[in-house]
Amino acid sequence: GGKVKTNKILAKMREGQRAYGYSLNFPSPTVIELMGQADFDYVWLDGEHGPFTPETIEELCRVADLAGVTPIARVPDISSATILRFLDRGIMGIQGPHIRTGEEAQALADACRFAPIGKRSFGYGLRSVPPSTSAPEFMAQLNAEVLVIAMIEDVEAIDHLPDLLRVDGIDMFTVGNFDLSQSMGVPGESTHPDVLNAVAEVEKQVHAAGRNMVSDVMLATSASGLLLEGARAFLNQNKTA
Repeated sequence: GGKVKTNKILAKMREGQRAYGYSLNFPSPTVIELMGQADFDYVWLDGEHGPFTPETIEELCRVADLAGVTPIARVPDISSATILRFLDRGIMGIQGPHIRTGEEAQALADACRFAPIGKRSFGYGLRSVPPSTSAPEFMAQLNAEVLVIAMIEDVEAIDHLPDLLRVDGIDMFTVGNFDLSQSMGVPGESTHPDVLNAVAEVEKQVHAAGRNMVSDVMLATSASGLLLEGARAFLNQNKTA
């Protein structure tokens, strides 16, 4: 029968180790395949700002499975319909943007997991459930392997942080410095002292609650950054003065 793939990020987190990944802002099966050969643990797809369609997400998840890379994605919003479109295609981790309240954190967690611990809708599909597996067993396995990340990128979220931290279904927290800078009245100044102080405060509260920041477990490079660096290095080495 079918078996749910192990989420390499959660496995590393449970072992107290680092998970290494890369962010992909555009759909490219080839890049995922290459990074798998380089032994990366996960790929992070920017489904909020990048040009990803359900079809490309499914194709990328298929390639990630074959390459031994765990696919996760930032979603454009936390409605259950939106999140389902990512999970049913094979995404194994959801990063929810602009989580401001305990209710929103709970809604994010609920949308990512089946009952009894969530409210995810169940649908038979090639990517989500192999027909040879019993549904209850498969749902429990998927619940155990899905990673849920809450993004804090608004002043309001920092005010409500104790409520966010009470939601058990959130595995990790992360701060979106750029949108937080807008919310704090210093748009685009992601390293403004006020922004950095707010980030430090979030980290302090998250750790005090015995919870993880993304940066505690996950370390990512950017696929386009690597391409650009390599291209610039090539030109610098070979262009004569």
